[in-house]
Amino acid sequence: MGQFEIAGASADDIRALVAWSADEGWNPGDSDGQAFFPTDPDGFLFGRLDGEPVASISAVRYGTDFGFIGFYIARPSVRGQGYGIQVWRAGMARLAGRNVGLDGVLDQQDNYRASGFRRAWNNIRYEGVPSSGGSGGERADGITLRDARTVPFGQLAAYDRRFFPAPRPGFLASWVGLPDRTALVAIRDGELAGFAVVRACHGASRVGPLYASSQEVAAALVGGLSATSPGAPVAIDVPDINAPSVELMERLGLSPSFEAARMYTGPDPDVDLAGLFAVTTLELG
Repeated sequence: MGQFEIAGASADDIRALVAWSADEGWNPGDSDGQAFFPTDPDGFLFGRLDGEPVASISAVRYGTDFGFIGFYIARPSVRGQGYGIQVWRAGMARLAGRNVGLDGVLDQQDNYRASGFRRAWNNIRYEGVPSSGGSGGERADGITLRDARTVPFGQLAAYDRRFFPAPRPGFLASWVGLPDRTALVAIRDGELAGFAVVRACHGASRVGPLYASSQEVAAALVGGLSATSPGAPVAIDVPDINAPSVELMERLGLSPSFEAARMYTGPDPDVDLAGLFAVTTLELG
């Protein structure tokens, strides 16, 4: 047995972490690390065996009472040797006293339950080329699509808070501002009625979040985002408890390709599930 140590990640380590998740087939965004790391720089942990990184976890703190686990990876060469569980315990210790969420692969649910998690819903990834599209500007249905970066940031952050368990202005500012993504809002009757972001990824471009006051608004946002890269596939992580979102994905001709269980250690957060058509990211919530 070599010397195993757990310590915080550097900015360079985050690039390796994104590469590891791509190896796992999780299709991370090309620049996600640039939004993830500043959200909680101390929240990314690496386990190193004789100085070589072999395991990871993110244990990101939001606000004063919420946290999210992600990037729980042990490299194939060391699996079954106990290094992964040591990193897991370190991550959970960092979030002690908080309601903790995660999106876990389905066959690991029993292990997560043993750590105090319980299932709230499943996120189903729908993937493909949407069968219908749209564009910005005024539409016949009264929905106007605008660049989200033209909206006062405080208004956008307050809207995001309706659908996420804690304020996350630092994350959101990076998420909408990175150059390899498009962020749109939907305006209807002068009010903010939806918000969505698409980002370049290793595979199909990921849409997340997708918030909308109705299925019609969600469809307009997906159409507007798809119009930026006509004919290109997208991947959208949909809570299965939002029946109108599942129905919309099927109507757009998208197919399920992956599924993860959203689990919490505490009560389900008080968020607008009816308007949550797709989660932002399986890695940070």
